[in-house]
Amino acid sequence: MDNGMDSMMDTYLYETNSLLDQLDEMLVADEKEGDFPTDDVNEIFRIMHTIKGSSAMMEFTSLATIAHRMEDLFFYIRDKGIENLDPAHKKELFNLMFRSEDNLRAEVEKVEKGQPLTENVEDFVSEIGNFLTKISNGEGAVPGNKSGEKKAEKTPEKTDDKKTDTAAEQPAVSSSSVSEGLPQDPQAACFIHVFLEDNIGMENLRAFMIVNAIKECDIETRSYPPDLESNADTCSTIIENGFYLAFDSKDDAKKALDILQSQSHIRSYQEIEQPAPAPSDTAVQETPPVQEGETETKQASTTAAAAHPASHAPVKQNLISVNLQKLDDLINIVGEIVITESMVSSAPELAQLPSGSYDNFMKSARQLRKLTDDLQDVALSLRMVPISGIFQKMNRIVRDMKQKLDKDVRLTIIGEDTEVDKTIIDGIQDPIMHMVRNCMDHGIESSRAERVAAGKDPQGEIILSATHTSSEVVITVSDDGNGMDPQALLKKASEKGLLTKPESEYSKKEILALTMLPGFSTNKQVTEYSGRGVGMDVVKKNVESVGGIISLDSEKGKGTTITLKIPLTLSIVDGMKMRVGSSIFTIPIANIRQSFKITQEQLIYDEAGNEMVKCMDSFYPIVRLHEFYRIDTPVTDISDGIIIWVESSDRSFCLFVDDLLGQQQVVLKPFPVYLNRLELKNYGISGCTILGDGNISIILDVLSLHTAAIENR
Repeated sequence: MDNGMDSMMDTYLYETNSLLDQLDEMLVADEKEGDFPTDDVNEIFRIMHTIKGSSAMMEFTSLATIAHRMEDLFFYIRDKGIENLDPAHKKELFNLMFRSEDNLRAEVEKVEKGQPLTENVEDFVSEIGNFLTKISNGEGAVPGNKSGEKKAEKTPEKTDDKKTDTAAEQPAVSSSSVSEGLPQDPQAACFIHVFLEDNIGMENLRAFMIVNAIKECDIETRSYPPDLESNADTCSTIIENGFYLAFDSKDDAKKALDILQSQSHIRSYQEIEQPAPAPSDTAVQETPPVQEGETETKQASTTAAAAHPASHAPVKQNLISVNLQKLDDLINIVGEIVITESMVSSAPELAQLPSGSYDNFMKSARQLRKLTDDLQDVALSLRMVPISGIFQKMNRIVRDMKQKLDKDVRLTIIGEDTEVDKTIIDGIQDPIMHMVRNCMDHGIESSRAERVAAGKDPQGEIILSATHTSSEVVITVSDDGNGMDPQALLKKASEKGLLTKPESEYSKKEILALTMLPGFSTNKQVTEYSGRGVGMDVVKKNVESVGGIISLDSEKGKGTTITLKIPLTLSIVDGMKMRVGSSIFTIPIANIRQSFKITQEQLIYDEAGNEMVKCMDSFYPIVRLHEFYRIDTPVTDISDGIIIWVESSDRSFCLFVDDLLGQQQVVLKPFPVYLNRLELKNYGISGCTILGDGNISIILDVLSLHTAAIENR
């Protein structure tokens, strides 16, 4: 696939997925209200119309067929009025719409994965047709709708893929007449000549969406070329010569100009009055394209055949879509700038400068550091996206499970505007989805009566919230359902042979953490949503893969809360540098709880002779880094070094190092590919960073270090 097709495919997938997300959010909200507002009916019609057109252009037949049939359905509903449907039909329509969305998403996923699309979707298309037939029997035109009779004659059943409503209502005009001059439309009082931005792709569909936006505001207009929607060949005409909008009155044209200001992808547009009839049959010469930046006088001179032309600069859209790889490259460059700035500021040659010169240099260096920090913040913010995209999808999960499990539950969303790095968003969607399903399946009580008997609101509640601190996002999923019974969990874990020490030695926190072990499940029956023993362990693995930690808190009879702590970004982290012999290690500040010194007398030994230390009434094992990594160091006495208490997920232990060197912002660098065979991750090493003096510091992964140094002793 060439670059042009790649770009078009990216545009198609981005826009289609965005439309489906918008559709899903709209359907969930409308179903809660039990009705479709008129604006939403119109919006759904536009969504299906856009998906149909773009899918047809990309030759994705299954997508185009489903979307076209749904468009037919909503053409009829929009024409007759949603109020003509009885409640039973509306309920059936909601279910049909959700299934349509699921079918469209399934086909889009196949496109994304490069898999062949479904060849035969006739069964589902017939189901849509049957529903349309059901609601259309005995229906008449809406009273007071002046266009009802006209539209009723053109039923969606007879709509032809190759002929649109737009084309049907306009006089036939050849493509040559459009390209050679003003459209031959005697009824038009004036025209608006519109030029789109360069290289936006799918120009004919974007032009049609602009035309449709004007028509939705009850403004009568005709477009030239007339077959924008269904004829992809018009793209070349639009690219070279733009397209025309014809209006029967100047007032309609004026209203349309206001609408054009808010439309995206428009480069420029020009109002042209219908020229007076010429004594000969010579066609009006075409108005040449008006480039941005041209003056009003120049535009008038290029349209001498038209009276009083007016040019307008549309209001530009403030958002653009950028390839994620470009953002990755930007982050890498910013990282290199951070490293270089640190190297320059700590160069040993600076000590040889005179006092005044040194002060001036450091003043400039501080200003450079401020600008570097600002640049880094901006670069990182470009990758940040609201978590609302994930949270809103949970509405659909709750909605579907409410119907299948016959449970009355509401989903409360808090902090959906919280922003997270795009790469992290992709990694936490499945964990959040699984946790919400867990809450629905066996968190919330099975019946309203059971909740009432427990003194609770008959309607269960799941709360999904997100907040962020300076370095991490905290996401919680909580329910007010059954909660967890620690003794039942402990018994189940014992039966499965998952315990590693006597039951009496397990704290409540450790018992709850057992639910995240592979193969652990309390469900006695396998359901569509749980009971297979594959669940929370996968959730935990996915969360940890993006550098996050997960914890549980539950009280029997009152509910369960699952907390995720996710770093804002994985690229640049605040770290603590520490020395072991001649080696420098770095640990993320987020993993450090406390650092302190101890004496030999404070050491405690377990039954295997391993060193431990007491911190806040609990005992934690000690890992001597110089012994684990076999590093020569003169600091071997426990009282000469530093103890660092670290924690990740539910693992907590202490590290013994020679000394702490201070805090520094570091850029996480992956190891070269040829080192992958060494499996450094299994030894507690996640990457490296370059320090200000040019030396390399190893960045430790606290969780995998615990596994390697303690669990595998």
